[in-house]
Amino acid sequence: MCTMQVDTVFVLFCVCLMGVAGRSAHQRGQKLETYKQSRSRRQTSRMDGGTHSKSERPMLKRSSDMTKSPMTKSEQLLRIDDHDFTMRPAFGGPPIPVGVDVQVESLDTISEVDMDFTMTLYLRHYWKDERLSFPSTNNQSMTFDSRLAKKIWVPDMFFVHSKRSFIHDTTTDNVMLRVHPDGNVLYSLRITVTAMCNMDLSRFPLDTQTCSLEIESYAYTDDDLMLYWKKGNESLNTDERISLSQFLIQKFHTTTKLAFYSSTGWYNRLYIHFTLRRHVFFFLLQTYFPATLMVMLSWVSFWIDRRAVPARVPLGITTVLTMSTIITGVNASMPRVSYIKAVDIYLWVSFVFVFLSVIEYAAVNYLSTVQERKERKLRERLPCTCGIGNPDDMTCDPQISGYTTMDVNSTVNYGTAGNYGMPENGGRQERMLAQVVLGDPQLTGQVKRPGYVNIWIDTHAIDKYSRVLFPGSYALFNIIYWSIYS
Repeated sequence: MCTMQVDTVFVLFCVCLMGVAGRSAHQRGQKLETYKQSRSRRQTSRMDGGTHSKSERPMLKRSSDMTKSPMTKSEQLLRIDDHDFTMRPAFGGPPIPVGVDVQVESLDTISEVDMDFTMTLYLRHYWKDERLSFPSTNNQSMTFDSRLAKKIWVPDMFFVHSKRSFIHDTTTDNVMLRVHPDGNVLYSLRITVTAMCNMDLSRFPLDTQTCSLEIESYAYTDDDLMLYWKKGNESLNTDERISLSQFLIQKFHTTTKLAFYSSTGWYNRLYIHFTLRRHVFFFLLQTYFPATLMVMLSWVSFWIDRRAVPARVPLGITTVLTMSTIITGVNASMPRVSYIKAVDIYLWVSFVFVFLSVIEYAAVNYLSTVQERKERKLRERLPCTCGIGNPDDMTCDPQISGYTTMDVNSTVNYGTAGNYGMPENGGRQERMLAQVVLGDPQLTGQVKRPGYVNIWIDTHAIDKYSRVLFPGSYALFNIIYWSIYS
Protein backbone atom coordinates (compact mmCIF):
# COMPACT_ATOMS: atom_id res chain seq x y z
CA MET A 1 0.00 0.00 0.00
CA CYS A 2 2.76 2.36 0.86
CA THR A 3 4.68 1.38 -2.17
CA MET A 4 1.76 2.28 -4.48
CA GLN A 5 1.44 5.69 -2.84
CA VAL A 6 5.12 6.38 -3.35
CA ASP A 7 4.89 5.48 -7.05
CA THR A 8 1.86 7.70 -7.51
CA VAL A 9 3.63 10.62 -5.91
CA PHE A 10 6.71 10.09 -8.08
CA VAL A 11 4.63 10.03 -11.27
CA LEU A 12 2.84 13.23 -10.31
CA PHE A 13 6.15 14.86 -9.54
CA CYS A 14 7.53 13.93 -12.98
CA VAL A 15 4.43 15.23 -14.71
CA CYS A 16 4.79 18.54 -12.90
CA LEU A 17 8.41 18.84 -13.91
CA MET A 18 7.60 18.17 -17.57
CA GLY A 19 4.87 20.83 -17.54
CA VAL A 20 7.18 23.39 -16.06
CA ALA A 21 9.91 22.57 -18.67
CA GLY A 22 7.42 22.89 -21.55
CA ARG A 23 6.22 26.26 -20.41
CA SER A 24 9.84 27.48 -20.11
CA ALA A 25 10.71 26.29 -23.63
CA HIS A 26 7.63 27.99 -25.07
CA GLN A 27 8.55 31.23 -23.36
CA ARG A 28 12.13 31.05 -24.64
CA GLY A 29 10.83 30.51 -28.23
CA GLN A 30 8.59 33.51 -27.98
CA LYS A 31 11.47 35.65 -26.71
CA LEU A 32 13.77 34.49 -29.55
CA GLU A 33 11.15 35.30 -32.18
CA THR A 34 10.60 38.72 -30.59
CA TYR A 35 14.38 39.34 -30.62
CA LYS A 36 14.65 38.44 -34.31
CA GLN A 37 11.80 40.75 -35.22
CA SER A 38 13.27 43.67 -33.30
CA ARG A 39 16.70 43.10 -34.85
CA SER A 40 15.20 43.09 -38.31
CA ARG A 41 13.41 46.34 -37.58
CA ARG A 42 16.66 47.95 -36.36
CA GLN A 43 18.53 46.95 -39.51
CA THR A 44 15.74 48.33 -41.68
CA SER A 45 15.72 51.62 -39.81
CA ARG A 46 19.53 51.88 -40.05
CA MET A 47 19.44 51.43 -43.79
CA ASP A 48 16.70 54.02 -44.14
CA GLY A 49 18.65 56.41 -41.97
CA GLY A 50 21.83 55.96 -44.06
CA THR A 51 19.99 56.67 -47.28
CA HIS A 52 18.44 59.74 -45.80
CA SER A 53 21.81 61.05 -44.60
CA LYS A 54 23.34 60.56 -48.02
CA SER A 55 20.53 62.38 -49.70
CA GLU A 56 21.01 65.25 -47.31
CA ARG A 57 24.76 65.37 -48.09
CA PRO A 58 25.07 65.17 -51.92
CA MET A 59 28.68 66.46 -51.96
CA LEU A 60 29.80 63.29 -50.17
CA LYS A 61 28.26 61.03 -52.78
CA ARG A 62 30.84 59.09 -54.76
CA SER A 63 30.90 59.94 -58.51
CA SER A 64 29.77 57.12 -60.71
CA ASP A 65 32.02 55.50 -63.30
CA MET A 66 31.26 56.87 -66.76
CA THR A 67 32.10 53.57 -68.39
CA LYS A 68 29.49 51.82 -66.25
CA SER A 69 26.92 54.59 -66.17
CA PRO A 70 23.71 54.07 -68.07
CA MET A 71 23.31 55.72 -71.47
CA THR A 72 21.85 59.17 -71.77
CA LYS A 73 18.50 59.71 -73.39
CA SER A 74 20.10 61.07 -76.56
CA GLU A 75 22.34 57.99 -76.87
CA GLN A 76 19.33 55.75 -76.29
CA LEU A 77 17.50 57.68 -79.00
CA LEU A 78 20.42 57.22 -81.40
CA ARG A 79 20.80 53.54 -80.43
CA ILE A 80 24.53 53.84 -79.88
CA ASP A 81 24.90 50.36 -78.35
CA ASP A 82 22.91 48.71 -81.12
CA HIS A 83 25.59 49.26 -83.80
CA ASP A 84 29.31 48.76 -84.31
CA PHE A 85 30.64 52.25 -85.01
CA THR A 86 34.17 51.04 -85.54
CA MET A 87 33.06 50.24 -89.10
CA ARG A 88 32.22 52.86 -91.67
CA PRO A 89 28.58 53.35 -92.74
CA ALA A 90 27.35 50.89 -95.33
CA PHE A 91 30.40 48.69 -94.87
CA GLY A 92 30.85 46.29 -97.77
CA GLY A 93 28.83 48.47 -100.10
CA PRO A 94 29.75 51.44 -102.31
CA PRO A 95 32.15 54.10 -100.97
CA ILE A 96 30.58 56.59 -98.59
CA PRO A 97 30.61 60.16 -99.96
CA VAL A 98 32.05 62.72 -97.53
CA GLY A 99 31.67 66.37 -98.48
CA VAL A 100 34.09 68.97 -97.13
CA ASP A 101 34.04 72.72 -96.87
CA VAL A 102 36.57 75.04 -95.23
CA GLN A 103 36.42 78.51 -93.81
CA VAL A 104 39.83 80.13 -93.39
CA GLU A 105 39.89 82.19 -90.22
CA SER A 106 43.44 83.52 -90.43
CA LEU A 107 46.68 83.09 -92.32
CA ASP A 108 49.19 83.68 -89.56
CA THR A 109 52.77 83.43 -90.77
CA ILE A 110 54.76 82.73 -93.93
CA SER A 111 58.38 81.69 -93.32
CA GLU A 112 60.94 81.74 -96.13
CA VAL A 113 63.63 80.25 -93.88
CA ASP A 114 61.55 77.20 -92.86
CA MET A 115 59.50 77.26 -96.07
CA ASP A 116 56.15 76.76 -94.35
CA PHE A 117 52.95 78.60 -93.46
CA THR A 118 50.53 78.56 -90.52
CA MET A 119 46.76 78.69 -91.03
CA THR A 120 43.75 78.57 -88.71
CA LEU A 121 40.57 77.21 -90.28
CA TYR A 122 37.18 75.61 -89.68
CA LEU A 123 37.08 72.13 -91.24
CA ARG A 124 33.57 70.75 -91.78
CA HIS A 125 32.60 67.22 -92.90
CA TYR A 126 29.22 66.12 -94.27
CA TRP A 127 28.08 62.50 -94.62
CA LYS A 128 25.07 60.27 -94.01
CA ASP A 129 25.00 57.47 -91.44
CA GLU A 130 21.63 55.74 -91.31
CA ARG A 131 22.61 54.10 -88.04
CA LEU A 132 22.19 57.52 -86.39
CA SER A 133 18.69 58.22 -87.76
CA PHE A 134 16.01 58.79 -85.14
CA PRO A 135 12.28 59.56 -85.10
CA SER A 136 11.34 63.22 -84.87
CA THR A 137 8.01 64.97 -85.14
CA ASN A 138 9.41 68.40 -86.00
CA ASN A 139 12.45 67.27 -88.06
CA GLN A 140 14.77 69.11 -85.69
CA SER A 141 18.44 68.17 -85.53
CA MET A 142 20.43 67.46 -82.37
CA THR A 143 23.79 69.10 -81.64
CA PHE A 144 26.51 67.45 -79.54
CA ASP A 145 30.07 68.17 -78.46
CA SER A 146 33.22 66.07 -78.68
CA ARG A 147 32.00 63.45 -76.19
CA LEU A 148 29.58 61.88 -78.65
CA ALA A 149 32.07 62.23 -81.50
CA LYS A 150 34.30 59.73 -79.69
CA LYS A 151 31.55 57.10 -79.69
CA ILE A 152 30.53 57.13 -83.36
CA TRP A 153 32.27 56.83 -86.71
CA VAL A 154 33.84 60.04 -88.10
CA PRO A 155 36.12 60.51 -91.15
CA ASP A 156 39.83 60.18 -90.38
CA MET A 157 41.08 63.30 -92.15
CA PHE A 158 44.70 64.47 -91.93
CA PHE A 159 46.82 67.21 -93.53
CA VAL A 160 49.44 66.01 -95.98
CA HIS A 161 52.93 67.56 -95.53
CA SER A 162 51.89 69.15 -92.25
CA LYS A 163 54.56 69.84 -89.63
CA ARG A 164 52.32 70.69 -86.68
CA SER A 165 48.56 70.81 -86.13
CA PHE A 166 46.16 70.85 -83.20
CA ILE A 167 42.46 71.23 -82.38
CA HIS A 168 41.70 74.25 -80.21
CA ASP A 169 40.52 73.40 -76.71
CA THR A 170 39.76 76.79 -75.10
CA THR A 171 37.49 76.88 -73.19
CA THR A 172 36.48 73.39 -74.30
CA ASP A 173 37.26 71.23 -77.32
CA ASN A 174 36.25 73.19 -80.41
CA VAL A 175 34.33 70.26 -81.88
CA MET A 176 30.70 70.27 -82.99
CA LEU A 177 28.57 67.31 -84.09
CA ARG A 178 25.09 67.83 -85.52
CA VAL A 179 22.83 64.86 -86.32
CA HIS A 180 19.65 65.15 -88.39
CA PRO A 181 16.68 62.76 -88.11
CA ASP A 182 17.43 61.16 -91.48
CA GLY A 183 21.03 60.34 -90.45
CA ASN A 184 22.83 63.25 -92.11
CA VAL A 185 25.79 64.34 -89.99
CA LEU A 186 27.76 67.60 -89.78
CA TYR A 187 31.15 67.36 -88.06
CA SER A 188 33.04 70.63 -87.55
CA LEU A 189 36.53 71.28 -86.12
CA ARG A 190 38.59 74.41 -85.46
CA ILE A 191 42.19 73.60 -86.34
CA THR A 192 45.52 75.39 -86.60
CA VAL A 193 47.96 73.71 -88.96
CA THR A 194 51.54 74.45 -90.02
CA ALA A 195 52.28 72.90 -93.41
CA MET A 196 55.14 72.87 -95.87
CA CYS A 197 55.25 75.29 -98.81
CA ASN A 198 57.87 74.81 -101.52
CA MET A 199 58.91 78.33 -102.51
CA ASP A 200 60.86 79.44 -105.57
CA LEU A 201 62.97 82.39 -104.40
CA SER A 202 64.77 83.06 -107.68
CA ARG A 203 62.81 86.33 -108.05
CA PHE A 204 62.94 87.31 -104.36
CA PRO A 205 61.82 89.90 -103.23
CA LEU A 206 59.87 90.56 -106.41
CA ASP A 207 58.30 87.10 -106.32
CA THR A 208 54.84 85.52 -106.22
CA GLN A 209 54.36 82.32 -104.23
CA THR A 210 51.65 79.66 -104.43
CA CYS A 211 51.15 77.41 -101.38
CA SER A 212 48.78 74.47 -100.91
CA LEU A 213 47.05 72.80 -97.97
CA GLU A 214 46.25 69.15 -98.76
CA ILE A 215 43.50 67.12 -97.01
CA GLU A 216 43.22 63.35 -97.27
CA SER A 217 41.78 60.30 -95.52
CA TYR A 218 44.43 58.36 -93.68
CA ALA A 219 42.95 54.83 -93.70
CA TYR A 220 40.14 54.71 -96.27
CA THR A 221 40.98 54.43 -99.95
CA ASP A 222 38.69 55.62 -102.72
CA ASP A 223 36.97 52.20 -102.57
CA ASP A 224 35.66 53.00 -99.09
CA LEU A 225 35.48 56.80 -98.91
CA MET A 226 34.84 59.34 -101.65
CA LEU A 227 36.15 62.74 -100.54
CA TYR A 228 34.92 65.79 -102.46
CA TRP A 229 34.35 69.53 -102.12
CA LYS A 230 30.73 69.95 -101.11
CA LYS A 231 30.07 73.09 -103.19
CA GLY A 232 33.01 73.18 -105.58
CA ASN A 233 35.03 76.42 -105.40
CA GLU A 234 32.34 77.89 -103.16
CA SER A 235 33.31 75.36 -100.51
CA LEU A 236 36.24 77.60 -99.55
CA ASN A 237 35.39 80.78 -97.66
CA THR A 238 37.84 83.34 -96.31
CA ASP A 239 37.63 86.18 -93.88
CA GLU A 240 37.89 89.54 -95.65
CA ARG A 241 40.03 90.89 -92.81
CA ILE A 242 42.86 88.43 -93.47
CA SER A 243 46.07 90.33 -94.21
CA LEU A 244 49.80 89.71 -94.00
CA SER A 245 52.60 92.18 -93.39
CA GLN A 246 54.82 90.98 -96.24
CA PHE A 247 52.31 89.54 -98.70
CA LEU A 248 49.21 90.47 -100.60
CA ILE A 249 46.74 87.57 -100.82
CA GLN A 250 45.67 87.49 -104.45
CA LYS A 251 43.29 84.50 -104.58
CA PHE A 252 42.16 81.20 -103.04
CA HIS A 253 40.92 78.23 -105.06
CA THR A 254 40.31 74.49 -104.65
CA THR A 255 41.12 71.35 -106.65
CA THR A 256 40.68 67.59 -106.24
CA LYS A 257 43.14 64.88 -107.25
CA LEU A 258 43.94 61.23 -106.63
CA ALA A 259 47.06 60.28 -104.68
CA PHE A 260 48.65 56.87 -105.10
CA TYR A 261 50.66 54.97 -102.52
CA SER A 262 52.35 51.79 -103.70
CA SER A 263 51.59 49.87 -100.52
CA THR A 264 47.97 50.93 -99.86
CA GLY A 265 46.37 52.21 -103.07
CA TRP A 266 44.54 55.31 -104.32
CA TYR A 267 43.19 58.05 -102.08
CA ASN A 268 41.10 61.14 -102.73
CA ARG A 269 42.99 64.33 -101.92
CA LEU A 270 41.60 67.85 -101.61
CA TYR A 271 43.76 70.92 -102.25
CA ILE A 272 43.44 74.49 -101.00
CA HIS A 273 45.65 76.75 -103.14
CA PHE A 274 46.36 80.37 -102.30
CA THR A 275 48.57 82.81 -104.21
CA LEU A 276 50.66 85.42 -102.41
CA ARG A 277 52.45 88.43 -103.90
CA ARG A 278 55.20 89.96 -101.79
CA HIS A 279 55.12 93.63 -100.81
CA VAL A 280 58.33 95.11 -102.25
CA PHE A 281 58.22 98.50 -100.51
CA PHE A 282 59.84 97.14 -97.35
CA PHE A 283 62.80 95.79 -99.33
CA LEU A 284 63.08 99.02 -101.29
CA LEU A 285 63.60 100.90 -98.03
CA GLN A 286 65.81 98.33 -96.34
CA THR A 287 67.90 96.99 -99.22
CA TYR A 288 67.61 98.66 -102.61
CA PHE A 289 67.74 102.33 -101.58
CA PRO A 290 70.75 101.90 -99.24
CA ALA A 291 72.64 99.95 -101.91
CA THR A 292 71.91 102.61 -104.53
CA LEU A 293 73.00 105.40 -102.19
CA MET A 294 76.28 103.61 -101.48
CA VAL A 295 76.98 103.34 -105.20
CA MET A 296 76.22 107.03 -105.70
CA LEU A 297 78.40 107.91 -102.72
CA SER A 298 81.33 106.10 -104.31
CA TRP A 299 81.04 108.42 -107.32
CA VAL A 300 81.86 111.44 -105.14
CA SER A 301 85.52 110.47 -105.28
CA PHE A 302 85.57 111.33 -109.01
CA TRP A 303 85.23 115.02 -108.08
CA ILE A 304 87.96 114.95 -105.42
CA ASP A 305 91.53 115.89 -106.35
CA ARG A 306 93.63 112.86 -107.12
CA ARG A 307 96.32 114.09 -104.75
CA ALA A 308 93.84 113.99 -101.79
CA VAL A 309 94.67 110.42 -100.89
CA PRO A 310 93.31 110.60 -97.29
CA ALA A 311 89.93 111.69 -98.68
CA ARG A 312 89.47 109.30 -101.56
CA VAL A 313 90.82 106.06 -100.09
CA PRO A 314 88.64 106.00 -96.90
CA LEU A 315 85.59 106.94 -98.97
CA GLY A 316 86.09 103.95 -101.25
CA ILE A 317 86.79 101.53 -98.40
CA THR A 318 83.76 102.73 -96.43
CA THR A 319 81.36 102.17 -99.33
CA VAL A 320 82.80 98.69 -99.97
CA LEU A 321 82.39 97.66 -96.33
CA THR A 322 78.87 99.05 -96.20
CA MET A 323 77.84 97.05 -99.25
CA SER A 324 79.32 93.92 -97.66
CA THR A 325 77.23 94.54 -94.52
CA ILE A 326 74.04 94.95 -96.56
CA ILE A 327 74.66 91.71 -98.46
CA THR A 328 75.38 89.82 -95.23
CA GLY A 329 72.23 91.15 -93.55
CA VAL A 330 69.99 90.11 -96.42
CA ASN A 331 71.43 86.61 -96.65
CA ALA A 332 71.17 86.09 -92.88
CA SER A 333 67.36 86.15 -93.06
CA MET A 334 67.12 83.90 -96.13
CA PRO A 335 67.38 80.13 -96.60
CA ARG A 336 70.64 78.83 -97.97
CA VAL A 337 69.46 78.08 -101.47
CA SER A 338 71.84 77.00 -104.21
CA TYR A 339 70.58 79.43 -106.86
CA ILE A 340 70.91 83.19 -107.33
CA LYS A 341 68.06 85.40 -106.18
CA ALA A 342 67.01 88.69 -107.77
CA VAL A 343 68.18 90.67 -104.77
CA ASP A 344 71.59 88.98 -105.00
CA ILE A 345 72.00 90.18 -108.57
CA TYR A 346 71.24 93.78 -107.62
CA LEU A 347 73.44 93.82 -104.54
CA TRP A 348 76.42 92.16 -106.19
CA VAL A 349 76.29 94.41 -109.25
CA SER A 350 76.14 97.40 -106.90
CA PHE A 351 79.10 95.97 -105.01
CA VAL A 352 81.05 95.68 -108.27
CA PHE A 353 80.35 99.34 -109.09
CA VAL A 354 81.58 100.41 -105.67
CA PHE A 355 84.66 98.23 -106.00
CA LEU A 356 85.42 99.59 -109.47
CA SER A 357 85.34 103.14 -108.12
CA VAL A 358 88.17 102.17 -105.78
CA ILE A 359 90.05 100.53 -108.64
CA GLU A 360 89.52 103.70 -110.73
CA TYR A 361 91.31 105.82 -108.16
CA ALA A 362 94.15 103.30 -107.97
CA ALA A 363 94.53 103.58 -111.76
CA VAL A 364 94.45 107.40 -111.63
CA ASN A 365 97.05 107.51 -108.89
CA TYR A 366 99.32 105.07 -110.68
CA LEU A 367 99.16 106.84 -114.06
CA SER A 368 99.77 110.19 -112.39
CA THR A 369 102.91 108.82 -110.76
CA VAL A 370 104.14 107.42 -114.09
CA GLN A 371 103.50 110.75 -115.84
CA GLU A 372 105.38 112.71 -113.23
CA ARG A 373 108.37 110.45 -113.73
CA LYS A 374 108.29 111.07 -117.49
CA GLU A 375 108.09 114.82 -117.01
CA ARG A 376 110.97 114.71 -114.55
CA LYS A 377 113.13 112.87 -117.09
CA LEU A 378 112.12 115.33 -119.82
CA ARG A 379 113.13 118.31 -117.71
CA GLU A 380 116.50 116.68 -117.06
CA ARG A 381 117.16 116.29 -120.82
CA LEU A 382 116.29 119.90 -121.73
CA PRO A 383 119.12 122.55 -121.47
CA CYS A 384 116.82 124.72 -119.44
CA THR A 385 113.32 124.67 -118.08
CA CYS A 386 112.29 128.02 -119.38
CA GLY A 387 108.59 128.39 -119.86
CA ILE A 388 107.72 125.29 -117.96
CA GLY A 389 107.60 126.79 -114.55
CA ASN A 390 106.58 130.20 -115.92
CA PRO A 391 105.39 130.50 -119.53
CA ASP A 392 106.15 134.22 -119.59
CA ASP A 393 109.82 133.74 -118.65
CA MET A 394 111.50 132.47 -121.86
CA THR A 395 115.04 133.76 -121.39
CA CYS A 396 117.78 131.29 -122.24
CA ASP A 397 121.21 131.32 -123.82
CA PRO A 398 120.59 131.76 -127.58
CA GLN A 399 123.94 130.06 -128.43
CA ILE A 400 122.73 126.82 -127.00
CA SER A 401 119.12 126.88 -128.02
CA GLY A 402 116.50 129.28 -129.22
CA TYR A 403 113.03 129.60 -127.70
CA THR A 404 109.97 131.39 -128.76
CA THR A 405 106.86 131.97 -126.74
CA MET A 406 103.47 131.00 -127.98
CA ASP A 407 99.95 131.61 -126.78
CA VAL A 408 98.95 128.73 -124.55
CA ASN A 409 95.31 128.99 -125.53
CA SER A 410 95.75 129.28 -129.34
CA THR A 411 97.87 126.22 -129.95
CA VAL A 412 96.32 123.25 -131.69
CA ASN A 413 97.40 119.65 -132.32
CA TYR A 414 99.03 119.19 -128.96
CA GLY A 415 100.66 115.92 -128.20
CA THR A 416 99.59 114.61 -124.85
CA ALA A 417 102.57 113.81 -122.70
CA GLY A 418 100.64 113.38 -119.46
CA ASN A 419 99.91 115.30 -116.31
CA TYR A 420 102.35 117.68 -114.77
CA GLY A 421 100.64 117.89 -111.44
CA MET A 422 98.77 121.17 -112.08
CA PRO A 423 95.34 121.27 -110.39
CA GLU A 424 92.25 121.43 -112.50
CA ASN A 425 90.17 124.64 -112.44
CA GLY A 426 86.59 123.90 -113.58
CA GLY A 427 86.49 122.39 -117.05
CA ARG A 428 89.56 124.33 -118.24
CA GLN A 429 92.63 122.31 -119.15
CA GLU A 430 95.91 124.03 -118.30
CA ARG A 431 98.32 123.59 -121.14
CA MET A 432 101.78 124.86 -121.83
CA LEU A 433 103.86 124.62 -124.97
CA ALA A 434 107.55 125.19 -125.05
CA GLN A 435 109.10 125.61 -128.51
CA VAL A 436 112.66 124.48 -128.29
CA VAL A 437 115.15 125.07 -131.02
CA LEU A 438 117.79 122.53 -130.34
CA GLY A 439 121.09 123.46 -131.89
CA ASP A 440 123.44 121.23 -130.00
CA PRO A 441 124.03 118.05 -131.98
CA GLN A 442 124.92 116.29 -128.75
CA LEU A 443 121.34 116.82 -127.61
CA THR A 444 119.52 116.31 -130.86
CA GLY A 445 121.66 113.97 -132.86
CA GLN A 446 120.53 114.25 -136.49
CA VAL A 447 118.11 117.12 -135.84
CA LYS A 448 119.12 120.12 -138.01
CA ARG A 449 115.95 122.19 -137.82
CA PRO A 450 113.85 123.65 -135.06
CA GLY A 451 111.62 121.19 -133.24
CA TYR A 452 108.79 121.42 -130.82
CA VAL A 453 108.36 119.55 -127.55
CA ASN A 454 104.75 119.68 -126.36
CA ILE A 455 104.03 119.14 -122.65
CA TRP A 456 100.25 118.53 -122.17
CA ILE A 457 99.01 118.87 -118.66
CA ASP A 458 95.52 117.26 -118.15
CA THR A 459 95.00 116.65 -114.47
CA HIS A 460 91.85 114.40 -114.35
CA ALA A 461 91.23 112.71 -117.71
CA ILE A 462 90.20 109.33 -116.22
CA ASP A 463 88.06 110.94 -113.53
CA LYS A 464 86.22 112.98 -116.17
CA TYR A 465 85.35 109.89 -118.16
CA SER A 466 84.32 108.07 -114.98
CA ARG A 467 81.90 110.85 -114.05
CA VAL A 468 79.87 109.96 -117.11
CA LEU A 469 80.61 106.27 -117.59
CA PHE A 470 79.78 105.03 -114.07
CA PRO A 471 76.38 106.75 -113.63
CA GLY A 472 75.35 105.91 -117.18
CA SER A 473 76.22 102.23 -116.80
CA TYR A 474 74.45 101.97 -113.45
CA ALA A 475 71.34 103.66 -114.79
CA LEU A 476 71.28 101.25 -117.74
CA PHE A 477 71.59 98.31 -115.35
CA ASN A 478 68.64 99.57 -113.28
CA ILE A 479 66.48 99.95 -116.39
CA ILE A 480 67.21 96.37 -117.48
CA TYR A 481 66.84 94.95 -113.96
CA TRP A 482 63.46 96.51 -113.15
CA SER A 483 62.08 95.79 -116.60
CA ILE A 484 62.84 92.08 -116.12
CA TYR A 485 61.76 91.56 -112.51
CA SER A 486 58.95 94.05 -112.03
